[in-house]
Amino acid sequence: MQGRIIAVLRGQLCAGAWSLSTAILSASGWRVVGCCVEARHALRPWCDRGCWASGSMLTIHTRSQSMDIAMVGAGIGGLTAAACLLRDGHRVRIYEQARHVGEIGAAVQMSANAVKVLYHLGLKDRLEAQAVKPSAFEFRRFDSGELLHEIKLGEDHAQRHGHPYYQIHRVDLHAALLEVVEQLDPQALQLGYRAIEVQEDEHSASIVFEDGRQVRANLVVGSDGIKSVVRKHVVDADPPVFTGQVAWRLAIPIERIAPELRPPMVSSIWCGPNNHAVMYYMRAGQVLNFVGCVERPWEEESWTSRQPWEELDQDYAGWHPIVRAAIDNVDRDQCFRWALNNRKPVMNWCTDRVALLGDAVHPTLPYMAQGAAMAIEDAAVLSRALALDMPMAQALQVFQNHRAPRAARVVRESTEMGDLYHIADAQQMKQAFKDRNIAASRNNWLYPYDPMNVDLMSQAG
Repeated sequence: MQGRIIAVLRGQLCAGAWSLSTAILSASGWRVVGCCVEARHALRPWCDRGCWASGSMLTIHTRSQSMDIAMVGAGIGGLTAAACLLRDGHRVRIYEQARHVGEIGAAVQMSANAVKVLYHLGLKDRLEAQAVKPSAFEFRRFDSGELLHEIKLGEDHAQRHGHPYYQIHRVDLHAALLEVVEQLDPQALQLGYRAIEVQEDEHSASIVFEDGRQVRANLVVGSDGIKSVVRKHVVDADPPVFTGQVAWRLAIPIERIAPELRPPMVSSIWCGPNNHAVMYYMRAGQVLNFVGCVERPWEEESWTSRQPWEELDQDYAGWHPIVRAAIDNVDRDQCFRWALNNRKPVMNWCTDRVALLGDAVHPTLPYMAQGAAMAIEDAAVLSRALALDMPMAQALQVFQNHRAPRAARVVRESTEMGDLYHIADAQQMKQAFKDRNIAASRNNWLYPYDPMNVDLMSQAG
């Protein structure tokens, strides 16, 4: 990444924005790599907050010219992008339609390709405390429990790819990223802004909001999910397509399940006719996450839609006792279901002053556990591209050309995984897993990718 490191701090940072350069020079244990006027501006948010944790390290990068960047959507991808861009010295505002900070939904899986970015943002300790490290992916037949395929994780994943594999509740990851953003700039997140339109001219881009307010910036970033408003400015307004599948979401306190029916510390995918279920632990192993994907006609997309437990029970009648134990021990009024929608991959992600990332440009079915990871990769690469010594429009093309092929491959292969998981005949399913060799494929191209160091002039695959 181009730009210079302007300060590395060790110890405890105290209040006093404009005396900070003196404090850096005199405080015991701190070392100045370089300092300038931009440094004082970039570091001011920490001073205004009053302190920086003892023993921590802060590294900030700046370009020769920072930009005003307006973002729409404060999900995991948006917050990751905001954190990366703020660290690079840009002035960032994230406009979120919700009036209260928070996230909903199930757990997410973070393979090494995404964890590299989260470590870059200083979240290693948070992940170690709150997440779970599974030892493997296990693909099993829905009724017999026969092992069809295995991808080793745990130490094997960390040694192969340089970083661990984590499972963490989406709420916990969102909260951690929000803390990073607020430490960088307490005013970065702006709530209660419902975007309705994006406009652009040769000098700037702007966001128009439902209440008539308007903001203008050098760059607008759409991280506003599958129903993206920003996408309409960049790509034809094609609606998401219902896949014919829905997903159940459950969270079960592990103490409710008899010890002999608790799954091992793995991510297990139970595969059957027209149906599959994914089970893994989160919140330091105290809660079991269950996502059940079923072929049925139902198109409501809300993650907060409660549905009758009896329908869930019927969808998984006759399944293995370990799967049944999760279903039988969930709170009957806490069964959530939403429609799974998809879009065909597109290669145009940007205009001269507007960029898309995450589900806004490549919504992905959850069958490779890479949706959140792709948004995190996008965020890091966008920040790196904008640090290149070239006009912004050209940098956005570098971002697009590098990221689009990889994201498209994940979208395609995730869709194919759904077909594999739902094969009716047991022997055909077993042979299909053998032919596919998922472990070799993912270890060869998916997990080794490093968003923080990859050559941006190449096409990611």
